[in-house]
Amino acid sequence: MQALLAIARLTFKAAFRFRLVPVLGVLLIGGVLLLPAAIKDDGSAEGMTQIVLTYTLGLTVLVLGLTTLWLACGTLARDIDECQLQVVAVKPVARWQIWLGKWIGIMFVNLLLFGIATTVIYVQLQWRAKRLSPEQQAVLKNEVFVARGSFKPAVPEMQGDIDRLMAERLKEGQVAEMDRGELRKLVTGMVHAQYQLVRSGWVRRWQIDLSSVADQVKDQPLFLRVKFYTASDSSSKQETYRTQWDIGPEQGPYRQRELQSLSPESFHEIKVNPGLLDANGILNVEVGNLNDDAILFQFEDGFEVLYREGGFLLNYLRGVAILFFWLALLAAVGLAAASQLSFPVAAFVSIALLIVSFSTGTMRTVIEQGTIREVDHETGMVGNPNLFDAVSVVGFKVLLSVVNVVRDFSPVEQLSGGRSISWGTVARAGGQIVVLMGGVFALVGITLLQRRELATAQNQG
Repeated sequence: MQALLAIARLTFKAAFRFRLVPVLGVLLIGGVLLLPAAIKDDGSAEGMTQIVLTYTLGLTVLVLGLTTLWLACGTLARDIDECQLQVVAVKPVARWQIWLGKWIGIMFVNLLLFGIATTVIYVQLQWRAKRLSPEQQAVLKNEVFVARGSFKPAVPEMQGDIDRLMAERLKEGQVAEMDRGELRKLVTGMVHAQYQLVRSGWVRRWQIDLSSVADQVKDQPLFLRVKFYTASDSSSKQETYRTQWDIGPEQGPYRQRELQSLSPESFHEIKVNPGLLDANGILNVEVGNLNDDAILFQFEDGFEVLYREGGFLLNYLRGVAILFFWLALLAAVGLAAASQLSFPVAAFVSIALLIVSFSTGTMRTVIEQGTIREVDHETGMVGNPNLFDAVSVVGFKVLLSVVNVVRDFSPVEQLSGGRSISWGTVARAGGQIVVLMGGVFALVGITLLQRRELATAQNQG
């Protein structure tokens, strides 16, 4: 432990001897302070939050992420090139201690800079909030400065309807064995649409069981978060669609009615007055379609109920912790690359891996189309897939599953939306990002460093 801390301390001191780190530190603090001042918000709670919280946290992670990669690659690769590590390696210090000590030292640097930046962001957020109008301050209090939990209605059981409709289609004509899979996909989509579609003049009902938090929310407002799509094409699509919302017990005297004109393919929040749960803790919601076109609420993100679960400060700290986990992973990536490669090559490889991790859209497209080559524009699929396509698709599936282990967390989005980040989410993020993925890179890096001939890696300049 003494050797680890000694190497960590030397790495921490060395970080500030690199000119780029202090410069980026000043750039980071300056960006966090100046960005909200330079970009004017529209006076709304959402606009202020987008600038002060979303943009500045994104900038902080971007600057510190690049700094972490540069420092991780530089501190180890340069020690090897300049023969400093060879001197340390002959002492009774294991190479894994050298590697891990440098990682700890880099994380101390990140902790200092990240702590300062996130503190400044929080103070700015509180200060800018006081400059909003009383109405927008109320919105901020209920929708942003809060940790909100979520309930979604249960997805109905549709397998019986799918099997019945599938049998009917098979009776209507001969279907080749190879077409049964495509037919089942088509039938499944039709059944899903029946449950999600609200035709013109029709009503859709949801029943959300809030009995587990009924005592907690009985005197608090709830919020319906809704998003719908339309069946009309983009050229004839209206800007807004008229909807009627009836909320509360069907026979209750205090049922709430809201007439809302909402835009499609966007999230909207509708405030629900306190005291509208029934005796069993069930919230009944009905939406009426007052338009000529049908509207569709998808199971995934069409409807949910949000409720207050906790305060903002603790939620903010949990979100910041997840962002810090990402920096820990980037430090491990940079050190792993520098364990075998020179500084320029290690930096290039690390940034390339970072770019690949943000290319999930391309990977999903390749998986859906079944090829890495050009597809038929009419069918959207490849005509004659070959072995190269099959290998590429399998490779992208594996890569996407690995990337999703890390990208399965969106703390900035959750914070700006007032969503609760539970301790379980933080623990899962730490386990997946730091322990699992960071551990893999640490194992690779330590193994490469153990096997590397340090005497052959000398600076020839």
